[in-house]
Amino acid sequence: MLNGPVGGFAAVLSLSAVVLLAVGGLYGASRLLRVSAQPLAALPFGSGLEPAEHAVSRFHVRWYTVTMLFLAFDMEMVFMYPWTLVISSVGPGAVIEMFVFLGILLVGVAYAWREGALRWT
Repeated sequence: MLNGPVGGFAAVLSLSAVVLLAVGGLYGASRLLRVSAQPLAALPFGSGLEPAEHAVSRFHVRWYTVTMLFLAFDMEMVFMYPWTLVISSVGPGAVIEMFVFLGILLVGVAYAWREGALRWT
């Protein structure tokens, strides 16, 4: 084995070669195994129906409110997990803060419900 700066450089070169071979191999495998080069010409996999429009099409504005509700609940979980880990060391202040946070989220959900964002018809 080589010692010193030459040995470190050889390790970087060999690791770079392995990474380049892996990326090239995966790229070649994807070119060999793909169904079609045109996404709309490929047969659908999951639903069995022909695609009626391009995948990058506009969505109805109703889905944006559903997305915002999902993000609100997602943020709730992001903050609740660490809260469960530190609640015993912080004390009752942490419980009060979490219930205030959940109350704010509940007000947002109640507003969305009142405005009809949760209706699917």
